[in-house]
Amino acid sequence: MRDKYIQTAESVTEGHPDKLCDTIADRVLDACLKHDPNPRVACEVMATAGKIIVAGEITAKELPDIPAIVCQTVWESGYGGADYEVEVITHDQSGDIAEAVDSSAALGAGDQGIMYGYACSETAELLPLPIVLAHRLTARLTSARVQGIITGLLPDGKAQVSVEYRDGVPKRIAAVVVSCQHDADKDLHQLRREITRHVIVPALRELYPDPKTEVLINPSGRFVLGGFEADTGLTGRKLMVDTYGGLVPHGGGALSGKDATKMDRSGTYMARYIAKNIVAAGLADRCTVSLAYAIGRADPVAVDIDTHGTSWCSDEALEQAVRSTFDLTPSGIIRALGLNRPIFAWYCNYGHFTNQDAPWEQTDRANALADACGVKRAVPKG
Repeated sequence: MRDKYIQTAESVTEGHPDKLCDTIADRVLDACLKHDPNPRVACEVMATAGKIIVAGEITAKELPDIPAIVCQTVWESGYGGADYEVEVITHDQSGDIAEAVDSSAALGAGDQGIMYGYACSETAELLPLPIVLAHRLTARLTSARVQGIITGLLPDGKAQVSVEYRDGVPKRIAAVVVSCQHDADKDLHQLRREITRHVIVPALRELYPDPKTEVLINPSGRFVLGGFEADTGLTGRKLMVDTYGGLVPHGGGALSGKDATKMDRSGTYMARYIAKNIVAAGLADRCTVSLAYAIGRADPVAVDIDTHGTSWCSDEALEQAVRSTFDLTPSGIIRALGLNRPIFAWYCNYGHFTNQDAPWEQTDRANALADACGVKRAVPKG
């Protein structure tokens, strides 16, 4: 490990066009789950000036009113009564895929792929500090707008945090970037003062910028036109925002708009759940978990644990402990994490791993893992 290095992560507000598309997709999924615990949903959303397209494969007992979901989601995100043309293009899941998933004695994986989970001991959330701070900034941007703390703020926004590490420990913030949409008549100097006071100061309380920190607020100047009027939104385009800020490997599969038979989603949640419980149990300070699946197969084709040299027991022993502690089949994951419930839109924004109420964020398997590794008592972290 280098003695000194910088790690950077970004986040976006729920009014960012890509994230708004993710939210629409997850609300469609949740609407299907309200009437059917076993729907097959792969929903994609694309939106640009004046038009929102919802497409994909949906097989469910009751198809939701998708145009109503779209309009309600856009309105709640802060764009008011904007007039959008909504086009819905959906059809049933492929019969070949359905047969592969449902025909075996145990539910088969809905696709092949590799999924990664990660946890580390440097924050209470057991996540890397840069991604935690970036999400805090964007969440505070939204709350400052919704609560009227900063007048003239509009829904679109982004934040980025660069943290300097020394000997693997975060020591200072090297740079902070905040970009936020605003009213045309908002004074930029006033906006920068208000963002500093009401967003940056409280969000970065644990590691506050020092005199050498580069703080950039709307570095391009005016940011009046935003959302779908300025950019094209698309589901699955904020993979690093959703996960670990680009600081951890990613299998490439998006999360939002997919039911839990799609391992891109459920496998990623389970990998995080495993990694977090390993670190919470005190079995490692850092842990990367990778799971690989084949379409139609229930059991993973590969399970790998990498503790990056921070565990006193071998990665191979941890792998065996994981296999004996967790049911890694699709049905086992859905059961353990309750993924047949309409919960997904709730966890769509500000990172899928930052809300400590999420089922995959619980550390209830830490003691079982410790027992499997021959440790008498685990000391949960986080």
